[in-house]
Amino acid sequence: MKFLLAASVKSAVLCGLILWSVAPAKSLAGGDYQIFVSNEKSGDITVIKGPELKAVATIPVGKRPRGIHASPDGRTVYVAVSGTPIEPPPKLDANGNPIFEKAHNDDDGGAKPDKAADGIVVLDVAQRKLLRKFSAGSDPEQFCLSADGKRLFVSNEDVGTATVLDAETGNIVTFVPVGREPEGAGLSPGGNIFYITCETGGDIFAIDANTFKIVSHLRVHPRPRSVDFLPDGSRAFVPSESVGELNVIDTAGQKLLYTTTLPKGSRPMTAKVSPDGRKVYVSTGRAGTVCVVDANTFEVLNTIKVGTRPWGIAISPDGKYLFSANGPSDDVSVVDLATEKEVARIKSPGSPWGVVVVPIAK
Repeated sequence: MKFLLAASVKSAVLCGLILWSVAPAKSLAGGDYQIFVSNEKSGDITVIKGPELKAVATIPVGKRPRGIHASPDGRTVYVAVSGTPIEPPPKLDANGNPIFEKAHNDDDGGAKPDKAADGIVVLDVAQRKLLRKFSAGSDPEQFCLSADGKRLFVSNEDVGTATVLDAETGNIVTFVPVGREPEGAGLSPGGNIFYITCETGGDIFAIDANTFKIVSHLRVHPRPRSVDFLPDGSRAFVPSESVGELNVIDTAGQKLLYTTTLPKGSRPMTAKVSPDGRKVYVSTGRAGTVCVVDANTFEVLNTIKVGTRPWGIAISPDGKYLFSANGPSDDVSVVDLATEKEVARIKSPGSPWGVVVVPIAK
């Protein structure tokens, strides 16, 4: 570990979806919930009935679904869709670092963005159907919801802004200019600050969720992909994909406290803090693992082998299981967090990108 102090559906059972088990197949105890998975290439959502680990439906939502989150009451799922064409991951140099090529222009002859496809799709969880789509600025990728579920805070990757939406009407409340290629979005547990992470320059913006004013601007190594917080909101965890690091931010002082170096080959994507606040789980992309980090000492405790290039991860409501969306292997890994071992995989054809666990509303 390195310490760095810094100043600044179709609504039907899917016949093609099968359950593959590392251990004998069995239902998982611990509450009634569903798992919604966004499939970036197939343009739909896989619905998995959780604890049985059974894929039960697909819901077509539009082009390139990525960011996915549920409303606080569990009745609605929101999905970011985008008409910006998918680009392959960057090539790596001899040291395993990504090589960023010059951006294409309109004369390159490649596929053009379909801006009409951009937006936030609203899904009814009980009916497993698409209700409507909101305009959400250009190329929405990730987003988060306000604590009361009334607003969405959306990162717009290709225009360097964050869009604030009214979650009920879809009306745009305002735009907040941030850095180049905003990606991650997360709301602090207190609900007063949301964070936007920007890939190109490693910028992290803390924004007041009520006034929409930027209250802090930090910088880490490039490609900070996501953000998550301790339950008390005192620390934020932001992975830097390019260098395989996990950054720890003091949210009270809005400063970078530590940087933990993850195992060699890690290209961290999503960080999720355990419900008890003791551990941080980080999907490592090309390394094909989920790293386990101590949330207090920031040490790497373990690595868990999962599917190919895990991106989005989520934790069951009881904290017993972790689910990772594995794009190239078209499946979702199920990890038993007590043993820290993968116990099952569920097929989710179409390059799964994001995953959210939704407790079934009573």
